[in-house]
Order: sequence, then structure tokens, then C-alpha cells
Amino acid sequence: MAAPSPAANTSTALITSDPVILGILIVILALVLSSERSAHPFWRRFYSIVPALLLCYFIPGLLNTFGVIDGAASGLYPMARDYLLPMALVLLTLACDLGAIMRLGPKAIILFLTGTVGVVLGAPLALAIVGYFDPAVLNPDGPNAIWRGMTTTAGSWIGGGANQAAMKEVYAVGPDVFGKFVAVDVICANIWMAFLLFLAARSARIDAWRGADTTALDELRVRVEKVQLDSARIASSYDMQMILAYGLGATALAHWLTGFIVPFIKENAPYLERYSLTANFFWVTVLATTFGLILSFTRAKKLEGAGASKVGSVAIYILVATIGMQMNLAAIFSDPELFALGLIWISFHGALMLGVAWLIKAPVFYMAVGSQANVGGAASAPVVASAFHPALAPVGVLLAVLGYALGTYGGWIAGQLLRLLTGG
Repeated sequence: MAAPSPAANTSTALITSDPVILGILIVILALVLSSERSAHPFWRRFYSIVPALLLCYFIPGLLNTFGVIDGAASGLYPMARDYLLPMALVLLTLACDLGAIMRLGPKAIILFLTGTVGVVLGAPLALAIVGYFDPAVLNPDGPNAIWRGMTTTAGSWIGGGANQAAMKEVYAVGPDVFGKFVAVDVICANIWMAFLLFLAARSARIDAWRGADTTALDELRVRVEKVQLDSARIASSYDMQMILAYGLGATALAHWLTGFIVPFIKENAPYLERYSLTANFFWVTVLATTFGLILSFTRAKKLEGAGASKVGSVAIYILVATIGMQMNLAAIFSDPELFALGLIWISFHGALMLGVAWLIKAPVFYMAVGSQANVGGAASAPVVASAFHPALAPVGVLLAVLGYALGTYGGWIAGQLLRLLTGG
């Protein structure tokens, strides 16, 4: 039996053993995901209102808030951060088919990138607006500065949970402000998703009224159905071993190279520390993302048919649970201005998406999925895509994978803009 960490020895939580806590978190994730798939009318109604991903954050957060576990004293989050997060970035970007994304047509790519720009530019805009009425939110000092917390939401709204965790480490975000912005992230993102689902149910009429050309979309639907049939296979133990080899092997290489890059920058260009370029985790996540993109051009890409992205998704869910167990939910409602900030931010993103879609006469599908691939990531982009047609769910995943690839970079840029605004 592993010895508890020193931090665990001083914890007053009911459960302090990490092996026990990990088992509890895995069971929680299994119960949430199995109930989400239940055909029972209660669960169907429940999950039509409450997203499953929220529970994956919220339930561990409740356990931490009421003293059942102590997230700050546990070693599970550092484990998930250092091993599972880079592995997930590799496996999720390994599935990135840049050629297939380009074949979606320029309008789909334009709208996806518009969504990314909306998140990056919306961050400093929202902070400036709220800061005009409440200058305290512009305070740049300390790990719990508002601008630092916003970087995690920027990473989440461009890529997903992996990029959110990456920004938490890159910008040294304090646990209090991070917990609040997890709530801002989930609530504001799901309000926007509800609006997109509302549009999906009326997309045919909207497209016809605006004269949007859906021919390419219809052809895409047929092509996607064929790809699904051709690529799927039952994964073998060899496949699983190779998936772990690529994921953890690339993770090891990223950590190893970081051990050379960071000391070199500190010695030869110490001024770059202001831009977080001496943060170990920045380079780990950037390198892992880059390795995944490189592998997407090799034979390793065939592992997607055996479930590479599914293994990456499992790692993300475990990461989400370990993040949630650090939340103090009692502190969420102490700063309502943060929710106003989040609503302004997501509204700017949405207005930009709707405006560009109107100008280029893009189908509602491209606007909705391009937006959700940014804001919701792989967890919910397929949900929005399948609301148009079940065969189109992988298109949501495809664009969301591109979001994973851009999330680390986009979140970092948003963080630098926020830093410049506040003088941090």
C-alpha cells in the first residue's frame, strides 16, 4: 500500500487516501455517464437540462466542499496534469484530419476560426467592460487575479478541459478563482448551447429563408456515413498498447525536451518569463499538441479506428474529476460580477458568429458546430452536430479536435491580452 503524502497526513478530510479517492472518482464518472445513456424518462428529462460534464465537476466539488475529501492535499490532480493531460492532447490531436477539415469548405473553417477569434478578443473586451463599473476586477496581483482565472475559461472555450487545465498551470491560476471560473464556464457555455440547439430545430427554415447553399452539407453527410462504416474496428490489446505507447511516449518526450528548453530560455532570454515562456507546463502542452499533429500525418493515425480519441476522452474525464475535487462550491456565489463577465464574453462570441454567418450566407449547421467546437469541445460539439443529423456527429468531433490543437495557443494569446489590459 502506498504511503500517504505529508499533505494528506495533516488533512482533516474524512478520506485522505489517494487510491480510495481515485476509485470513488472513477465510480462517480461511471455512474454519471451510464445514467446519461439511460432510457429512463427521469434521466432523459434530467440530462436535457443538466449537462453530464457539469456533474463530473460538481460532484467531486461537493465532496471537497463538505470535507469528505481534500483536493488540495491530494496528489491526484498533479498526476492527471503531468501524465493524463499531455497524453490526452496527443491522442485527441492524433485524430486530426486536416484534409477532411478543409473539405468541409471554406465557410466551415471561417466560422470555426471566427469562434476562436471571438473567444480570444471577447476576453479582454468583457474584462474591460466589467472593469469600467468595478475596477477591482482589474487588479493584476496574486494567483487569484480575475485575469488569470479567465485564461482557463479561454482555454476551455477554444479547446476543452485539457486546454483549460493547461492554462491553469501556465498562468499559475489560484484555486479559488479557478473554481469560480469553472462555474462561469459551464453555466455560460450551456446557456449558449441551448440557444444553438434551438436554432438546430429550425435550421431548414432559416437556411431556406437566407438562401444558404446546403449542397455541400448534404454531400458531407453521405461521406461521413461512409467513413464511419469503413474505419470502425474492434480494438485489440495490441491496439490499446500502441495507443498508450504513442500517448505516453510523446508525453515523456515532451517532458524531457522541456527539461532542456526552459533552462535554456531562463539563461539566455530571461525577459521571456513575462510571457510565461519559462513555465514548464506551457512547453509540455505545446509540445504534446505539436507531436499529436505530427502523428496525424503518419500511420499512427490509423489507431483512431481502434479508439485513440476515446482513450484520450477517458483521460479528460478523469482530469475533469480531479479538477472538480479542488473546487470550493461555497465560494462560487461570492462574486456575481464574474457571471456578468462570462455572459458578456459569450455574447460577444455569439454575436460575432451570427454576424459572420449572415454575411457569408453559411448554413446554420456550420455556425452552430463551429461555435460549439470551440466553446464546448469534443464533449458537446457532437451533441449539437447530431441535432442536425446523427451521421454528422463526427463532424463536431473533427472540428473539436482542431479546437484541441488550437486551444493551447489561443488560450495563451488570450492570457497575454488580459495581462496587457491589467498590467499584470
